[in-house]
Amino acid sequence: MKTEPYLFFDGHTEEAIEFYKKTLGAQVVQLMRFEENPEPEEPGMRPAGTQKKVMHAQIKIGDTTIMMSDGRCLGSPTFKGFGLSLSVPTESEAAHLFSELGAGMPGAAAVEVADPDLG
Repeated sequence: MKTEPYLFFDGHTEEAIEFYKKTLGAQVVQLMRFEENPEPEEPGMRPAGTQKKVMHAQIKIGDTTIMMSDGRCLGSPTFKGFGLSLSVPTESEAAHLFSELGAGMPGAAAVEVADPDLG
Protein backbone atom coordinates (compact mmCIF):
# COMPACT_ATOMS: atom_id res chain seq x y z
CA MET A 1 0.00 0.00 0.00
CA LYS A 2 1.12 3.53 -0.76
CA THR A 3 -0.10 6.59 1.14
CA GLU A 4 0.13 10.08 -0.33
CA PRO A 5 -0.80 13.36 1.36
CA TYR A 6 -3.58 15.46 -0.17
CA LEU A 7 -3.29 19.09 0.93
CA PHE A 8 -5.97 21.75 0.56
CA PHE A 9 -4.73 25.32 0.13
CA ASP A 10 -8.14 27.02 0.00
CA GLY A 11 -7.36 29.23 -2.99
CA HIS A 12 -3.55 29.35 -2.65
CA THR A 13 -2.44 26.15 -4.38
CA GLU A 14 -0.55 27.87 -7.20
CA GLU A 15 1.44 29.86 -4.65
CA ALA A 16 2.25 26.64 -2.78
CA ILE A 17 3.34 24.89 -5.98
CA GLU A 18 5.65 27.77 -6.90
CA PHE A 19 7.07 27.77 -3.37
CA TYR A 20 7.76 24.01 -3.46
CA LYS A 21 9.26 24.30 -6.96
CA LYS A 22 11.61 27.04 -5.78
CA THR A 23 12.61 25.60 -2.41
CA LEU A 24 12.47 21.83 -2.97
CA GLY A 25 12.73 21.41 -6.73
CA ALA A 26 9.17 20.08 -7.00
CA GLN A 27 8.00 18.93 -10.42
CA VAL A 28 4.38 19.43 -11.48
CA VAL A 29 2.97 16.09 -12.64
CA GLN A 30 -0.64 17.17 -13.14
CA LEU A 31 -2.65 20.37 -12.80
CA MET A 32 -6.37 20.68 -13.52
CA ARG A 33 -8.38 23.84 -12.99
CA PHE A 34 -12.05 23.95 -11.99
CA GLU A 35 -12.91 25.35 -15.44
CA GLU A 36 -11.48 22.15 -16.98
CA ASN A 37 -13.74 19.86 -14.94
CA PRO A 38 -15.86 17.74 -17.34
CA GLU A 39 -18.50 17.24 -14.62
CA PRO A 40 -21.01 20.05 -13.96
CA GLU A 41 -20.52 21.69 -10.59
CA GLU A 42 -23.33 22.35 -8.13
CA PRO A 43 -24.15 26.06 -7.83
CA GLY A 44 -22.58 27.71 -4.79
CA MET A 45 -19.80 25.14 -4.33
CA ARG A 46 -17.16 27.89 -4.64
CA PRO A 47 -17.16 31.68 -4.74
CA ALA A 48 -17.72 33.34 -8.13
CA GLY A 49 -14.55 34.04 -10.11
CA THR A 50 -12.63 30.98 -8.93
CA GLN A 51 -12.87 28.94 -12.17
CA LYS A 52 -9.12 29.27 -12.76
CA LYS A 53 -8.24 27.97 -9.29
CA VAL A 54 -6.70 24.50 -8.95
CA MET A 55 -9.18 21.66 -8.70
CA HIS A 56 -6.46 19.00 -8.50
CA ALA A 57 -2.69 18.97 -8.78
CA GLN A 58 0.06 16.47 -8.22
CA ILE A 59 3.66 17.40 -7.60
CA LYS A 60 6.72 15.22 -7.08
CA ILE A 61 9.34 16.11 -4.51
CA GLY A 62 12.06 13.53 -4.86
CA ASP A 63 10.27 10.16 -4.75
CA THR A 64 7.20 11.55 -3.01
CA THR A 65 3.95 12.55 -4.66
CA ILE A 66 1.88 15.25 -2.99
CA MET A 67 -1.64 15.94 -4.19
CA MET A 68 -3.10 19.43 -3.79
CA SER A 69 -6.29 21.40 -4.34
CA ASP A 70 -7.79 24.81 -3.75
CA GLY A 71 -10.81 23.01 -2.32
CA ARG A 72 -13.69 25.41 -1.77
CA CYS A 73 -11.49 28.50 -2.41
CA LEU A 74 -12.54 30.37 0.69
CA GLY A 75 -9.12 32.01 1.01
CA SER A 76 -8.04 31.14 4.53
CA PRO A 77 -6.26 27.78 4.68
CA THR A 78 -5.55 26.32 8.09
CA PHE A 79 -2.88 23.69 8.48
CA LYS A 80 -3.47 21.98 11.79
CA GLY A 81 -2.80 18.45 12.85
CA PHE A 82 -0.19 17.39 10.32
CA GLY A 83 3.42 17.88 9.34
CA LEU A 84 5.70 16.89 6.50
CA SER A 85 9.17 15.56 7.15
CA LEU A 86 12.17 15.81 4.83
CA SER A 87 15.06 13.35 4.78
CA VAL A 88 18.20 14.61 3.06
CA PRO A 89 21.67 13.12 2.72
CA THR A 90 23.74 15.89 4.34
CA GLU A 91 23.49 18.17 7.34
CA SER A 92 24.32 21.21 5.19
CA GLU A 93 21.44 20.43 2.81
CA ALA A 94 19.11 20.01 5.78
CA ALA A 95 20.17 23.38 7.21
CA HIS A 96 19.72 25.06 3.81
CA LEU A 97 16.22 23.63 3.28
CA PHE A 98 15.21 24.44 6.85
CA SER A 99 16.23 28.04 6.26
CA GLU A 100 14.47 28.28 2.88
CA LEU A 101 11.27 26.68 4.11
CA GLY A 102 11.17 28.84 7.21
CA ALA A 103 11.72 32.02 5.19
CA GLY A 104 8.89 31.21 2.79
CA MET A 105 6.37 29.96 5.31
CA PRO A 106 6.68 31.83 8.62
CA GLY A 107 5.81 29.58 11.51
CA ALA A 108 5.86 26.45 9.35
CA ALA A 109 9.24 25.09 10.42
CA ALA A 110 8.22 24.21 13.95
CA VAL A 111 10.95 21.64 14.67
CA GLU A 112 14.66 22.32 14.43
CA VAL A 113 16.95 20.23 12.25
CA ALA A 114 17.93 17.10 14.18
CA ASP A 115 19.90 13.91 13.68
CA PRO A 116 17.32 11.13 13.12
CA ASP A 117 19.50 8.59 14.93
CA LEU A 118 17.75 8.45 18.29
CA GLY A 119 19.49 5.28 19.39
